[in-house]
Amino acid sequence: MSLAPRLDLRQSQSLVMTPQLRQAIKLLQSSNLEVAAFVEEELERNPLLERDERPLPGPDAGHRVDPLPAQPEAPDSHAAATSEALPAAAAGPLDAEWDNVYDSGGYESPYGRGGRADFADDLSGVEDLAGSGKTLREHLGEQVRLTFTDPKDRLIAAQLVALVDPAGRLAVPDEALAQALGCEVERVAGVRSRMQLFDPAGMFCRDLRECLAVQLAERNRLDPAMQALLDHLDLLARRDRLALMQVCGVDAEDLADMIAELKRLDPKPGASFDAAPAPAVVPDVLMRRAPDFAESGAWILELNPETLPRVLVNRGFHARCQVGARNREDKAFLAEKLQSANWLLKSLEQRATTIIKVAQEIVRRQDGFFRHGVEHLRPLILRDVAEQVEMHESTVSRVTANKYIATPRGTFELKYFFTTAIAGTLGGEAHSAEAVRHRIRAMIDAEDPEAVLSDDAIVDRLRQEGVDIARRTVAKYRDALRIPSSVQRKREKAVPA
Repeated sequence: MSLAPRLDLRQSQSLVMTPQLRQAIKLLQSSNLEVAAFVEEELERNPLLERDERPLPGPDAGHRVDPLPAQPEAPDSHAAATSEALPAAAAGPLDAEWDNVYDSGGYESPYGRGGRADFADDLSGVEDLAGSGKTLREHLGEQVRLTFTDPKDRLIAAQLVALVDPAGRLAVPDEALAQALGCEVERVAGVRSRMQLFDPAGMFCRDLRECLAVQLAERNRLDPAMQALLDHLDLLARRDRLALMQVCGVDAEDLADMIAELKRLDPKPGASFDAAPAPAVVPDVLMRRAPDFAESGAWILELNPETLPRVLVNRGFHARCQVGARNREDKAFLAEKLQSANWLLKSLEQRATTIIKVAQEIVRRQDGFFRHGVEHLRPLILRDVAEQVEMHESTVSRVTANKYIATPRGTFELKYFFTTAIAGTLGGEAHSAEAVRHRIRAMIDAEDPEAVLSDDAIVDRLRQEGVDIARRTVAKYRDALRIPSSVQRKREKAVPA
């Protein structure tokens, strides 16, 4: 055995994640807000990139999606259902090696961003009209100045406003506040009592029971029976209405009225002030009926112009800079920026093309959902779409993450349409898990109060409808829907609500 050094030549294959491929994958799985922020950074960083001010495509632009044929197993019909109006750039899969398809010339993307989804000229929306409201402490501070004239009371009230939590609770005892402020406990309690009637009523309370009691007292509804109900909120949480009737000394009708009165109260009166408005979901894909929908049943899909960055490479500026380059460093800088700009535009176009391809296949397979509702949602997994669009499952997973489609039935995340399959009885057609969950909720909503359905009864009914499902699966779906058990529902429905 020789230990002398030697030189060998070996040939092997390995997968290399180039920075450009990593950038394309990152853009693909990012939301439209993240992509817009990334493009803004690139516009500031790269002098060869600029905004595209060309007119947006007209409202007739879009990709037609025909419904699946009656027998989707036929290979000819299945192939005919593929995307037919995609740009030529769709031919290259996302997971291809980018260094083999790189073009050193300038590149312009056919997609754009800006304008409205309905192609109107007015860019303002209702969300632009909302003004900034007062904060909770500003609202309370105004009432403090109008209510208290004594400087000491104002000081105590200001301290209470500073200590209140966003929900409106103030769990600090009066004794601790009096000791910290150096005043009498009775004075702190008096100030707190007056402030509990501020707008909104129920602020500065120690717990939920006191908060509800203050609101009921303001409405002149805090009678002994209602006070007993507030003292036994644990029984109400367990839906034990028979025990509540005994504790409160009322009949079923009066108890139902008392519970309805409690439901009209606000358990967190301060939460409505400082809560930030929920951001509006901007869909990445727009869906509408084709002009000949009544005859063909086809849909039209298009990318939302508002979510697609409009950028291009300024080749004229690059040519002028290249002529004026004086040294090797300047030329290397220009070459790097040109390559980076071309990579960005290619990645953006590939992202847009991949989104529309995957969305088309999802719409084609879930045509029954868009026509008839969630009961007709079909089982669908990533592999089904990946095989049809000739991409890897991981690519389809990235495409459907944080992407939304606006449909005639509402706006949905693309991942919503991927549900597991539940086998049918006697080898029948499989059912979507989401459709089964919807059916369970419908059964429970329509159940007779005198004959509450148990999980076993739901299983029997579903099997009669052709769904082969286990009892534990029904219980899991019911818990996910936040539906109480049959025992709790029977106890709740024993007394008319």
